[in-house]
Amino acid sequence: MNDPSALPGRVVLVTGASRGIGAAVAAGFAATGAQVVLAARDGAALGRQVDAIASAGGQAVALPTDVTGEESVAALLDEIRERFGRLDAAVNNAGGGGRPPTPLADWPTEDFDSSLAVNLRGTFLCMKHELRLMLAPSAGGADRAAAIVNMSSTAGEHGVAGLAGYTAGKYGVGGLTRVAALDYAAHGIRINAIAPGPVLTDQLAAAASAVQRRVAAAVPLGRIGTVEDITAAALWLCSEASSFVTGTVLTVDGGQLAGVPPFAVHRDSGEPRSQLDPGPS
Repeated sequence: MNDPSALPGRVVLVTGASRGIGAAVAAGFAATGAQVVLAARDGAALGRQVDAIASAGGQAVALPTDVTGEESVAALLDEIRERFGRLDAAVNNAGGGGRPPTPLADWPTEDFDSSLAVNLRGTFLCMKHELRLMLAPSAGGADRAAAIVNMSSTAGEHGVAGLAGYTAGKYGVGGLTRVAALDYAAHGIRINAIAPGPVLTDQLAAAASAVQRRVAAAVPLGRIGTVEDITAAALWLCSEASSFVTGTVLTVDGGQLAGVPPFAVHRDSGEPRSQLDPGPS
């Protein structure tokens, strides 16, 4: 019986693939047999990820790209067309927060613009040129199954104090995802987004253990997410296992957006406590 989540031989683009979630997603696709294109601004970091994928027996190439520039994005997709002739799936993961949490009136306008440029405009530009290649007759025609996954955030599903630019951009990603899904459903192209909750990437991994415990305590499942959790979601959304799913934002957050329980029983003491209280250290 064929595995509907396997992607052997398919051409997959992952942006923001030099580290963190993007690097893990790229490696995950390569492990299924896909030919993976890794894109980000840091060419040296991309090269290290490609070497790691090759060492594990996967196929990958690095194409340095700035997703905020349309010429750079167009050149990336032209190179994919030249090398592979098609694009089967894309994970638009490139993004950034722009600055530490700051009340809205104190946000420098240039920082707000910068956050929108990478999180929202970058996603728009990538989808625009990815879709053109997916629809091209030379790439298999306008009715060939393909998939796009955009990386949003739980900050794009509810407000987060101090993150005006990041939150606005991620809300926009959800809107773009739904519009594009409607525009291209008739062509067999499915477009979804993932909204991760707290994930143990570089910044959180470097935080003190007490900080990590507080973050985990605010998650109903009681732990911080991993890059493997997000990779599994991206693989599923790009595979035939999710063939009836489009236009949705999939939250991968341990239950955070379901709401905050009024109390929980501490596993060690058996005493009720606030879900936001990490308890005894």
